[in-house]
Amino acid sequence: QCLLSGSWRSDTSCRMVVSTLDKDNRFSGFYLPGPAAGYSELLTSPLEGSQQDTELVLQPIFSFTVNWRLRDSKTARTTVFLGQCYVDTNGEETLHALWFLREAADSPAEDWKATR
Repeated sequence: QCLLSGSWRSDTSCRMVVSTLDKDNRFSGFYLPGPAAGYSELLTSPLEGSQQDTELVLQPIFSFTVNWRLRDSKTARTTVFLGQCYVDTNGEETLHALWFLREAADSPAEDWKATR
């Protein structure tokens, strides 16, 4: 099926919890950083995204954005994930994704170091 609804755990023990997809294949939920991620200042943060219609594509592409809530509210960070859901021969679903982390820059001269 490859529906993103439910709970997913990354190889760094982060957890993504996704609500049910709406009729337009959009979803919301939250992202919990794991201890292996190394960011103790990150709090549980909201996410929003969408995926391709599974009636049209069996292994859909998805994307979602996390606007991080931080202990230090002076810092702004957003991560965008883009990936695909795969189903193996045993029916096991796996998400593969790339991500970009963007931090707020103080000026255009510092823009180059704001994206990882």
